[in-house]
Amino acid sequence: MKINLRKLAKGKPCMIRIQGYCNHDPSHTVLCHSNLAGLSGMGMKAPDLCAAWGCDICHGVVDGRYTAREFSPLEIDVMFYEGAMRTLAEVSKELGL
Repeated sequence: MKINLRKLAKGKPCMIRIQGYCNHDPSHTVLCHSNLAGLSGMGMKAPDLCAAWGCDICHGVVDGRYTAREFSPLEIDVMFYEGAMRTLAEVSKELGL
């Protein structure tokens, strides 16, 4: 069974949930990929399984397009990886795993 996790993200709630930034608008949710070294890099995107459903704003903070000065890079990473775990839990429910 092949699942398109990018398409599955459409209309889902943001799972990254960066306080003060998240727009909580499911119509803006996309699959946000991990930036972990070794999984991604120049011209290389992490596998879809290494991702979280995120609104466009949370995605921008995680990717560094928006600056969230009140959070350290480590805190942003933690919020992303917590979101990735919440995403995996929801995907597993949808697939009946």
